[in-house]
Amino acid sequence: MATAPIVIFAFNRPDALQRLGDALRKCALFDESKVIVFVDGPRNEPERTKVQAAIEVARSLTDDVRASASNRGLGPSIIAGVTDVINEYGRVIVLEDDLVPAPGMLMYLNQMLDRYADEPKVCSACAYGLKIRRPEGYDGDVYFSPRSSSWGWATWRDRWEKIDWAVSDYESFRHNRRDRRSFNRGGSDMASMLDGYMAGRNRSWAIRFCYWQWRNGLLSVHPFRSLVDNEGFGAEATNCRQSYSRFKIDLDLVDYQLVNTPPHLLWKEPVEITTNSEINRQLRRYHCLAIRIYSKLRKILRI
Repeated sequence: MATAPIVIFAFNRPDALQRLGDALRKCALFDESKVIVFVDGPRNEPERTKVQAAIEVARSLTDDVRASASNRGLGPSIIAGVTDVINEYGRVIVLEDDLVPAPGMLMYLNQMLDRYADEPKVCSACAYGLKIRRPEGYDGDVYFSPRSSSWGWATWRDRWEKIDWAVSDYESFRHNRRDRRSFNRGGSDMASMLDGYMAGRNRSWAIRFCYWQWRNGLLSVHPFRSLVDNEGFGAEATNCRQSYSRFKIDLDLVDYQLVNTPPHLLWKEPVEITTNSEINRQLRRYHCLAIRIYSKLRKILRI
């Protein structure tokens, strides 16, 4: 198995970056992987100390640290950084500094990168998996979704280079009710998030990636048991301490270095590259308006 480079995006959270690095060192294939860390620049002078601390943590993880002199923002940083690396290596694994990978994450993402390298219908491999019940008779350890996740993912140059980051057809989409309903099948929040980006209310790169995925009828591949957690929603959450969150998951904590199975066979892939109606129904429920409102209320009330 050829390993893809690991690209990490950090900013002003040295402690979070340290936790990510500690977890990565426990991952199978870490020692065989190239690691590149991009650190965004400070927005103001008081922030400079934390950014410098993050740079020092990054240097303990790799000798390839690329620090920006000015603040670019997460979206522009990811688009530019991934483009630079993927143009050189052809494929890439991407992490942000608030993620906690499970021991098998790199093996999973590299397996998916190898398996679907010549399958242009698959636009990304995602390490994050929601709590989806495996349908009866479903033969596979992974499933396909019309919506990618930005919480630990990987892709290939021939897909990344085709993305229209300007969303040049937005005006026609904006007024097309049928298209908006279709896009929202990936989650009731999709069209409104894209509207927010185009209106300048957010700077999300991920919603533009998801829009391009939907517009071209592409799929992402996810594990039934998640191989990454977001510390903002996990047991040690700093941003989400209430007892309920629709994003809390159980990590797959198997040490795959000790599993007596060839690496390319660890996760069984479905025979067909297509979505499953029952899985799609469960995914829509996670992102439906009622669940999102319920989750937000519990966050506000911290219960």
